[in-house]
Amino acid sequence: MNTLALLTFATFSLALGLATAAAPNIVFILADDLGYGELGCYGQEKIKTPHLDRLASEGIKFTHHYTGAPVCAPARCVLLTGRHLGHADIRSNGIAPNGREFPGQWPINAESITLAEALQKGGYVSGGFGKWGLGPSDTNGSPIKQGFKHFYGYNCQRNAHSFYPPFLDDDEGTEVINPSPIPGHQEQATGEVKADDYRAKTYAPDRILEKALEFLDHNQDKPFFLYLPFVEPHVAMHPPQEWVDRYPKEWDEEKGPYRGQNGYLPHPRPRAGYAAMISDLDEHVGTILARLKKLGLEENTIVIFTSDNGTARPGKDPDFHTGGVDPLFFHSTAGLRGYKGSVNEGGIRVPAIVRWPGKIKAGTSTSAPSYFPDWFPTLCAIAKVESPENLDGSDLTPALTEGNFQRDKPMIWEFHGYRGQLAVIDFPWKAIRQQVNTKKPGSWELYNIQDDPAETNDLASVKVDILSRLENTFKNDRTPNQRYPLRLYTQPKKANK
Repeated sequence: MNTLALLTFATFSLALGLATAAAPNIVFILADDLGYGELGCYGQEKIKTPHLDRLASEGIKFTHHYTGAPVCAPARCVLLTGRHLGHADIRSNGIAPNGREFPGQWPINAESITLAEALQKGGYVSGGFGKWGLGPSDTNGSPIKQGFKHFYGYNCQRNAHSFYPPFLDDDEGTEVINPSPIPGHQEQATGEVKADDYRAKTYAPDRILEKALEFLDHNQDKPFFLYLPFVEPHVAMHPPQEWVDRYPKEWDEEKGPYRGQNGYLPHPRPRAGYAAMISDLDEHVGTILARLKKLGLEENTIVIFTSDNGTARPGKDPDFHTGGVDPLFFHSTAGLRGYKGSVNEGGIRVPAIVRWPGKIKAGTSTSAPSYFPDWFPTLCAIAKVESPENLDGSDLTPALTEGNFQRDKPMIWEFHGYRGQLAVIDFPWKAIRQQVNTKKPGSWELYNIQDDPAETNDLASVKVDILSRLENTFKNDRTPNQRYPLRLYTQPKKANK
């Protein structure tokens, strides 16, 4: 090869290398059951979240961002496939038995294209660390079969009920981390409740974080998609003692210990314990951000943080919510109606923070109505990779960088858990219908969530035309699914004459 050819080849190689390096890295952090008002930057006054508050000060905060579903598995399905609940493979939580102690959730379809698969075609390497919930490793729902090169954490969300589980999934195998694991559910009716009685050798969130940091170290020279569906603050309440000790003992003197009566595990100081879980989550986020900075990746990485649904719902003991959580004490919903499992605002409106140095103006906020299906087209646009044609979301890039944003179509929820619930948002209007899978389904309700975020004033009888339009929008933008029949819009078969 002559000198000119060598120079030309070198120039081309350098240009190619620069182009590859310029592709932005993507870090998507998903909290589990974190309420809208549980971060300092969203008005929380009791729980310490300095790293997430700093992330918000360095980026943009969404005030009207919504999850794809009010519970775990369908929210993750919507996020990773970009299809709302009216089109999604998974429309409620559900176990798919396969003979194992923790079989995993019902798998997404083999033909479904995930965000990781789309980014993979654009040269990205994808790693997932945390809770998957979209199919066991021996099915087409395995993360390794859905575009992820590496996965470490909880494949099954029931295994994730304990932070000291027997094992964690490692790609398509498992790693035993606790020879003497702690079950996720147990009730202690009498005696002193001791936190150490419900702890074991290895705290799973720390182990998951270690693996995520290793992924960053090993892939710092190529564009990557790091998906971090962390498990906190979902109960059982298993926080490190050092964080519990940072919160006032007086908090728990009024009600005393939680004994497991609303499910999951007992804890001697449930209010301090819950705050500790969120602070520990915040510290893990801070560790990820610090590693990005150490590796020189901070400037070329977009970081997204949000939650899969709202905080824990009430239980049979009115003094506590599920697992001992006390959202009234922490004002966890910031005045919104409803909790996890509900399509009311408190169940589906979630915090969302995005940092992208040089692209997003620091310390800003947006009221742009947005939800989980939007992240697929948004991140494909940012990564400059082709996205599937059948996505339900809108590209949020204008909201992130320009301040002006217009949705392509209304936001839709067809949730088949908790007796069945529907919702449509065409901001500021929100239509909801509950108990739709019962013999006596509820009527449609209509709220102006800009003027009435607590959903206290039902305008269904006043704004009849608006409600009719939103109901028709729902009926015309859904796909029937045999696993999730919706009797409201299923025409009965005519009898043969």
